[in-house]
This record gives sequence, structure tokens and C-alpha cells, in this order.
Amino acid sequence: MKKNKYKYIYEELAQQMKEGTFQPGELIPSEHELAGKYETSRETIRKALTLLSQNGYIQKLRGKGSVVLDTNRASFPISGLVSFKELADQMSGTVHTTVEEFSTIHPEPYLQHQLQCNAKTEVWKVIRTRTFDGERVILDKDYLLKKHIPALTKDICGQSIYAYIEQELGLTISFAKKEITVEPCTQEDMSFLDANGFSHVVVVRNYVYLEDASLFQYTESRHRPDKFRFVDFARRHIK
Repeated sequence: MKKNKYKYIYEELAQQMKEGTFQPGELIPSEHELAGKYETSRETIRKALTLLSQNGYIQKLRGKGSVVLDTNRASFPISGLVSFKELADQMSGTVHTTVEEFSTIHPEPYLQHQLQCNAKTEVWKVIRTRTFDGERVILDKDYLLKKHIPALTKDICGQSIYAYIEQELGLTISFAKKEITVEPCTQEDMSFLDANGFSHVVVVRNYVYLEDASLFQYTESRHRPDKFRFVDFARRHIK
């Protein structure tokens, strides 16, 4: 059976990206240029580009064209519960954490709801950026209940909060509920991250619990979408 032309174009462009003909961060030729090269309609080219986008090869940037994504993006486990430092130790390239803000606060209504607490509760607020090879690509906003984590320092936040909780405080971090959404960049995102033309971020909200099922942390991690993929292993059970 003859293959649809847009699928042929998709496979050829995808192969070129895998082989490095097109490098991550590089703009591929325009729809008009590709239509001329493959002697086809722009509609066919759009179908091929849509497939490339759906399969994580390109990101369409408004007013600029389509940029090649890094297919060797860092993998974040959806079902696992690991610290950023544990993930960073497995990554290639230069990874750096900067603590942008460290303070204690009394939560406003939104955080009261997320942490299931009241306005008088003391909460650690930790804002950190994660830099990969010179680019700030993650904004982590952590809120921890002080009644569970009575002492914390900026130096600890610059290393690993989880290592401190488990090794120094002797607490057991047990499980988390995660929510993953794609949202427009906020002014805060634009201030702390190197947006590089992206108008949206991938937001992972974590509600983290101790061994006794006490909620102790709410985290909002905001990721630039070209650097990460979120993975899981699923097994089909047939009854």
C-alpha cells in the first residue's frame, strides 16, 4: 500500500533530526520552503509538521516557525518520588540550583487550601531555579509545613531538602499526589526562566506525604517544555 506523502515527509524529517542534520534549537525550513522541496501542498506539509509536534520533535513558535527539540531531554518519572538532586546526578551536562527566595510565611487562602492548613500556620517558602547548561529551565516553588520541618536553611535548600528530611530529621517521605498541566507563562515565569520564545510551561503540582499520611509539602514545578519529558511505565492487566 502506498504511503501517504505527509507520513513520508514526517519520517524523513524525523530521521534528519535524529541524525543531527537539524540540531536542537534550530529552526527548520518554513512551510513554503518545505512545500517547494517536496513538491507538495502546504496542507500536506502542515500534516507532517503536526505529526512531528505530536511526537516531540518540534515546537511551533508563534511568528517564528518550528524549532527542533532536544530528543535527549531529561526524563522525569511520573509515578516516582525522587528529589531533583537525585535526578540531576543522573543527567549529563552542567546542572545548577539557585535559591531565589527563602522565608517563612503565613499562607494566603490558595496555599491554605493546597496545604490543608489555616492562616496562622507557619510555612517555609522556597523558590529555586534550576539551570541546565547555562539556561534557567525550571522554576520550583516549594511550601513546607514548619510543624513537620521545624528547622531549615538556605544552604540545605541549595542542596537537597529531601536528603535533609530523611537523613537528618529521620522522617520517611512516603507518597505524593501529582497533577500535570500545560499553562501560559506568568510574569513570574518570564522573570525567573529563560523562556527562549516559549509561551507555555509544563506545571507539575506535587502534594507530598509522610509515612503517617501527613501532608507536609506542596510543590509547584514549572518546566520549559523543550528540555523535559515525563515518563511512566504502565502494564496492562487482563482479567
